Amino acid sequence: MNKKIMSFILSVLTILSIPMMIFAEGEAKIDTGDTTFSIISTALVFIMTPALAFFYGGMVRKKNVLNTMMNSFVMVGLISIQWVLIGYTLAFGPDKGGIIGGLDFLGFNGVGAEPNADYAGTIPHGAFAMYQMMFAIITPALITGAFAERMRFSAFLIFTTLWATLVYDPLAHWVWGVGGWIRELGALDFAGGTVVHISSGIAGLVAALVLGKRKGYKITPMIPHNIPFVLLGAAVLWFGWFGFNAGSALAANGLAVNAFIVTNTAAAAALLSWIIVEWLHHGKPTLLGAATGCVVGLVAITPAAGFVTPLSAIIMGLLVSPLSYFAISVLKPKFGYDDSLDVFGCHGVGGIFGALATGVFASKAVNPLGADGLLHGNPGLLGVQAISVLVTLVFSGVLTFVILKAISLFVKLRVSESDEDEGLDVSQHGEDAYPDFAAEEGIAL
Repeated sequence: MNKKIMSFILSVLTILSIPMMIFAEGEAKIDTGDTTFSIISTALVFIMTPALAFFYGGMVRKKNVLNTMMNSFVMVGLISIQWVLIGYTLAFGPDKGGIIGGLDFLGFNGVGAEPNADYAGTIPHGAFAMYQMMFAIITPALITGAFAERMRFSAFLIFTTLWATLVYDPLAHWVWGVGGWIRELGALDFAGGTVVHISSGIAGLVAALVLGKRKGYKITPMIPHNIPFVLLGAAVLWFGWFGFNAGSALAANGLAVNAFIVTNTAAAAALLSWIIVEWLHHGKPTLLGAATGCVVGLVAITPAAGFVTPLSAIIMGLLVSPLSYFAISVLKPKFGYDDSLDVFGCHGVGGIFGALATGVFASKAVNPLGADGLLHGNPGLLGVQAISVLVTLVFSGVLTFVILKAISLFVKLRVSESDEDEGLDVSQHGEDAYPDFAAEEGIAL
């Protein structure tokens, strides 16, 4: 073939290929670094639920430790299946009127190796869905601390399934879903201040009120049976929280680094703040207080992690502990409700403070895709944050009450007095965390 003709054909083919090359460059591509970071963050968030089991388990009486830990651990199984079947598509499916996600991803249909450009264009869709699953798992687990030592396990499973589907999934869509009405309003919630902590905190308070106080509350000593368990749980929660907050950047980038830094900083400041307040109030700092303080700091920084500076994180950590301490030490006794493990005092109060503080300290210098807060010339953000807090409190609180009352028409919510006396480990599971083998075998000690 003539060389001139061959050259002409190659030139034409090259010109025709340019649009395809441009199109290919415009498509979302998988970034292996971001994907690896996402998978590791997912694993970190996963470990938080077993850590919560130890954190809660150490704070109850020894006859209820296995039931308390089971209430957290079983969420890994129950919500994993619920999320694949229907939860994910309700939360992150294509928007339907700003209220709920469509059913396009029912049963994880279409959730695989290809990226989802709406949420995370550089990681596989499946990686994003699994990361969000871990948030869906731990949120109902947080609620369980409020009604520890008195709820029937069968009723608990029904309640959790309904709550995850009717409360968590729609709320996640409102706040994080593309087209969700709270997101469109401009509210900022980087990693779950409203979706996770406020929703679970108010749900725990409502559940505690509906079920009533534990038998012997304020009469029988109900002190934590294993403080080392509490510390173990708090330490692993702190470790996993780096995936919870830094992982919410959905990429291995500078924003993730900022979230990592402020997460540790706020937790550290809140730990110190709590033991100082406790020291002044009771004369001695406690390990239980230190563990609680760091968790409260982690709760507060969660909505703000991608929007505030380390200095702001210190201020938030220092302020949140006295607020939660006051709620637990003053408000709880004053109103007389039995929130067994202070879910509302820690997650409810801490989450409310964190969401509002985001409206004060947020800065576009940290995250250009966020917004400036009150201290940076935008008081309107604080108002939007307040609306998101109020909506979350009302929505989760009312739905929790309705769900519990509906279940009570068919199933008893609370164990019998004899079962409560015996302990839920034996009455609900037929197990004993600390069996007296010597007594059972008639061995004299």
